[in-house]
Amino acid sequence: MFIFNVKVNGSKLFKVFFTFVIILMIGILCAVFYKVISGSNKSFSVSDNLDSSGVCKISAKNYANILKTVHENVDSYVGKKINFTGYVYRVSDLQDNQFVLARNMIINSSSQSVVVGFLCECDSAKNFANDTWVEVTGEIVKGSYHGDMPVVRITDIKAVDTPKEEYVYPPDDSYIPTSGVL
Repeated sequence: MFIFNVKVNGSKLFKVFFTFVIILMIGILCAVFYKVISGSNKSFSVSDNLDSSGVCKISAKNYANILKTVHENVDSYVGKKINFTGYVYRVSDLQDNQFVLARNMIINSSSQSVVVGFLCECDSAKNFANDTWVEVTGEIVKGSYHGDMPVVRITDIKAVDTPKEEYVYPPDDSYIPTSGVL
């Protein structure tokens, strides 16, 4: 029978344990940093959505994320140009040159939806009836409708057919806003 008498020095054990913990923390931080830098396939890429003139194209996939981000921090997005499709939606207290360029957002698994959208201003707003699908290009300005909010000042508007993806989905965690960058 063998009996080993191992004498452990407390300060050496502490140093080994401390070194192990530091290496483990560095590994975790590197993994997190890599995940943030590389992103995921679902994340919003600025370069994928900008056309040659610097206009951000909003799609059904990134619509709610961008809408939420712009509403939460209006000042950072003033002056940005966007292009998106929706239908004309009016409420009774809007001015004659205003409408909401709306989409229906699915809010639960039983396909219930709510109307969401950007308030838009356009001199030719009267030419487009409610529920008409249009594509607009415009600039985000700071406006007021029951408080400060983003308003899209339309520079180009045209009627379009109903898109394949009529619905948009709630904001998710794949979109990480960078102040002033869509």
